[in-house]
Order: sequence, then structure tokens, then C-alpha cells
Amino acid sequence: MLLSILTSVLAAQTTAERPQKPIVLSSSGGFQIGGRTIHSPFNPNLTLSCDHGYMEYFLPSRPRKTSLVMWHSSSTQVFQNRWDGGPGYKDLFLRRNYPVYLWDGPRVGRANWACEPTLYIPTYMDTANFAAWNFGPRYKQWWPDVQFPTDSEDAWQQATSARYVEYDTKANVELHARAAAAAADSGRVGEDIVYLTNSAAGLRAQLTATLSNTTHIKGIVAYESIGYVFPDNINVTAGKGGFGPYVVPVEQFRKLARLPAIQFVWGDHRAENMSSVVESRVVARLINAYGGNARVVKLGDVGLKGSTHIPFADLDNGEVAGLLDDFLGENGLDGYVDGGDDEGDDDGKDDGRVLLKG
Repeated sequence: MLLSILTSVLAAQTTAERPQKPIVLSSSGGFQIGGRTIHSPFNPNLTLSCDHGYMEYFLPSRPRKTSLVMWHSSSTQVFQNRWDGGPGYKDLFLRRNYPVYLWDGPRVGRANWACEPTLYIPTYMDTANFAAWNFGPRYKQWWPDVQFPTDSEDAWQQATSARYVEYDTKANVELHARAAAAAADSGRVGEDIVYLTNSAAGLRAQLTATLSNTTHIKGIVAYESIGYVFPDNINVTAGKGGFGPYVVPVEQFRKLARLPAIQFVWGDHRAENMSSVVESRVVARLINAYGGNARVVKLGDVGLKGSTHIPFADLDNGEVAGLLDDFLGENGLDGYVDGGDDEGDDDGKDDGRVLLKG
């Protein structure tokens, strides 16, 4: 028995210390897309290019066909690291050889040059951030099983500082969706796109799919989506604010049903009667009624406990990523550009090294 225990310990140490294959990129960069140019009312020769989105990209040397567009309505940082500073979704899926794109919609983050005046007034958001990101029922009262390093004040400061201003108005949601649709239709993000969204970005991605004029968008995985799109042939009244409900012509709504797959994902601390959970189930049924493939997944039902509002940054984000692996594989979205398979590839673990070829 002692020998067995020692063998297990040594094996675990060997695995932990084993050098991992570095992430190898063929290129990385970024570009602006969408937007418009306006002229000064006082001097028409003066112009401003504004209301564009910004896309940062990381392209593996041997890429899969599906591009993963990571979209949060107020923070790309949440895709870059785990709460404890470990590897985030960006590196986890670059190691799996998926092209990764980080998207900032118009007027937020690195795309904040607006065509209209915007207003920022400092507000005391830390308390609201704690509850909104579902670290616990109220400020600094952590869920007992929460997947967050609760003993680290630095981790909390990193998390609450990660947000930047978002404009949750109906007009801005539509502005974001139009810019994202232009990016999808341009081909510059690839011909097979899956949106990985969080919070209010889920609504924006749904609307983007209804506006796109190509078949490039292949799926949406919406983590804790706040806001949903409904067809205009049912008794749903459109909301006036930036969290919906959004009502679109039924022919536009059918575009959601044409996507190979959609998944709405919720953590285990979300009540079944929460309005957004209820809406996600209604919208999934509507999409499926038109021949689509939409599912609602509760992480607690598949054994993942203590999830926050941003489960892909949680301490168990490797297991959350495994569910995404399954989603991509089951829907034929995990193939390689060269037609090969995963044989010989790394297992997705990260050692912090990134190489850039070329």
C-alpha cells in the first residue's frame, strides 16, 4: 500500500513538473472594423472615424477551422486569466489550436472612440460587482463552495478592476451587434465562428446572428446570458432598455435556428426561477421549434459546483473548458484546416510559454 501511495505521489509530481509544449502562433495582432466617419458641423473638412469595434487575434501555427470569438460586454480580461492568475480561456484554447479572437464592441475597451458624446461618472461599483458576478449572495459573503481564491485580496482586486464602462442601452446593443455582424461577414474572423459570450454579450451575439448576411457564424455558447432575442410572432413585448427582451422579425429569428448549435450555460447558484434562466429556456424551445439545436446547461447538473457568473475564469475552468470541448466535438466544429486530427497534440495545459513563428 505504501509503495502504491509513493508511486501515485511521484506520478503526480512528474505530471505537475512535466514541461508542456509551448503555444506556437503563426501570427497575432488586431484590427478595427465597422463604424463610420462623421464630419465636424463647424468644418466639414474635419472628420472622425468612430463607433468601430476592435478585434485582437491569436492564430496557432496549425489551426483548427473554427474561430473562437471571446466576447464580454465589459471586460476582455476575464478571458485572459483565471481568478488566481492561472491560464484563462484564451490560452486554454490556443493550446487546443483554436484561433482566438478577443472582441471589444464600439465605445468600450479598446474601441472607445464614440461618434456621440458619452458620459462617465465614477460610481462605487465594487459592491455591485461582487453580487453581479455571483461570488456570493452579498458583498464579501462568499458562497461556501465558490470557485474563487477567497483568501486572496489581490485576486478580488484584480477581478473587480477588470471591468470597464459598458453602455447598456438599446441603441448601444444594436450598435455592437451591427459592428460584430460586419466583422463576421467580412471573413477576417474566419468562415466558421463560435461566439463565447458572457453576461450581456450573450444578447449582443444573438442579435448579431440575426443581422449577419453570411453563414460564417456556426454557434454561440453563452455563459450566464442576460438578455434574449424573441420572434415577433409571439406575445412578447420588446424592452426599452439594454437587456431586452429584443423582438425581431421571425425570418431574422430563424437565423438562430440555422446555426449548428447554441448553448446557454448557467452556474449552480442560479435559481431556476431567475428571469434570465427562464428566458433562456423559452428561447431555446423557440429556436428548436424552428429546427434549431439549442440547449440550456446547468453546471451543477453536470457536477460542477460553486460556479461564478464567469465560470470560464473559475478555479475549475479546465473542467468548464472540457464541456466546451464536448460541445465543439459533438457539433463537428473541432476539425483542423489541414484535415488532420489531434494525434500528438498537447493536452491543453499551460506552462506560460508562448512562441511566435515568423
